[in-house]
Amino acid sequence: MRICGGFLSNAVVFGLTLTLCLHLLKSQAGDGDGHGDRIVALPGQPKVVFQQFSGYVTVDEAAGRSLFYWLTEAADRPSEKPLVVWLNGGPGCSSIAYGASEEIGPFKINKTASGLYLNKYSWNKLANLLFLEAPAGVGFSYTNRSSDLLNTGDRRTAKDSARFLVRWLDRFPKYKNREIYLTGESYAGHYVPQLAREVLEHNRRSRSKINLKGVMVGNAVTDNYYDNVGTVNYWWSHAMISDRTYRRLLSTCDFKGQVQDSSQCENLYYYAMDKEFGNIDQYNIYAPPCRHNSDRHRHLRRRIRLPHLPYHPLSGYDPCTEKYAEIYYNRGDVQRALHANISGHIPYKWTACSETLNRNWNDTETSVLPIYRQLIAAGLRIWVFSGDVDSVVPVTATRYSLAQLKLETNIPWYPWYVNNQVGGWTEVYKGGLTFATVRGAGHEVPMFKPRAAFQLFTSFLKGRPLPRSSSSS
Repeated sequence: MRICGGFLSNAVVFGLTLTLCLHLLKSQAGDGDGHGDRIVALPGQPKVVFQQFSGYVTVDEAAGRSLFYWLTEAADRPSEKPLVVWLNGGPGCSSIAYGASEEIGPFKINKTASGLYLNKYSWNKLANLLFLEAPAGVGFSYTNRSSDLLNTGDRRTAKDSARFLVRWLDRFPKYKNREIYLTGESYAGHYVPQLAREVLEHNRRSRSKINLKGVMVGNAVTDNYYDNVGTVNYWWSHAMISDRTYRRLLSTCDFKGQVQDSSQCENLYYYAMDKEFGNIDQYNIYAPPCRHNSDRHRHLRRRIRLPHLPYHPLSGYDPCTEKYAEIYYNRGDVQRALHANISGHIPYKWTACSETLNRNWNDTETSVLPIYRQLIAAGLRIWVFSGDVDSVVPVTATRYSLAQLKLETNIPWYPWYVNNQVGGWTEVYKGGLTFATVRGAGHEVPMFKPRAAFQLFTSFLKGRPLPRSSSSS
């Protein structure tokens, strides 16, 4: 995949047109109600009753770092609904490509990339959805300082995202007192709790409080050691690797990261993926892979301790949807409608994920479990869910990691239901944390099991346990 999100040389920076500069100044100033960012309609979009906004928020004036967002307000009574922020992971992948266009947004892209169709299970039926592309270098988000793309990581992403949220709320003051929830998947297992921690710190220092109520993450990267052990166990228990490879991985790999030379471990990972997995979609081991994704293993094995670039997700599932997004969002008329790449002179194509960011991710917390403890102590609602046929950040990894919190059980393990079928299994812990599996879902749960994911989101917003029967949905 080519670089996305604004890798700008000095020549290009100085060559930005006056039109773009004026637009960005206007965008940052705002008009108090976001009308300057209003989307009239996207090309090929069906008629809708809800409003949409998109544009840029500058998070670092000196570096020229600006993050791109897309707000789709709730379809019914938006003023009464909470604000839900969605982040995708990677690191380096776009929330527009995945969350908005494949999973929880109101629209999906048709196979010819000529237009959009409605998502029956869009989460904007229940909330106002704010999709954020972070960090700079992801999707339409950009920086005028090209070195930013070579030294980014968890810390800057969290601080930039928090600054974005504060400034975005200034632009849309009607959301300032609204209940806010932070959500996401995959490497957003880092982004979401880290951003929540920044919000709590902001609230401690500022008179203007952000009304953060909870966080929810799916198939989330959580703890280096337990995630890796859980992943290897998942591969073996699902017959993806041999007994010999399984034993060698456990005996050779230093999952705690204390040994500098990990080449032997990496070679074992490569061997498992290339020789033993076969041609499968590792994000859903029972789904047909997209025939155009022959380079998939190359992207998956880029990082072992960091998460792997998220991809895709049976019946009704199209494993090639990312390709449609890369055509649609590179259309000039689409970018104009979204107020993205206004000058048209930025010399890169929009891509779903940035290899440059992923290869140069220079700081990552080895575990976010200490942050979970902080969020629990702050009284936040925390839900962690896991599609159980994902082999990239599998259910075993999440269970091993969460077990380290040693939380007391409030509601013991039970099957939850949707549409008269078992949707998955769940357990509720004292302190506000709920864990839930989604049966038959891969890495992108709302894409694989949209109805079950919608029930999950409904229960999360209500703060109620998942239904024990369809009649209680």
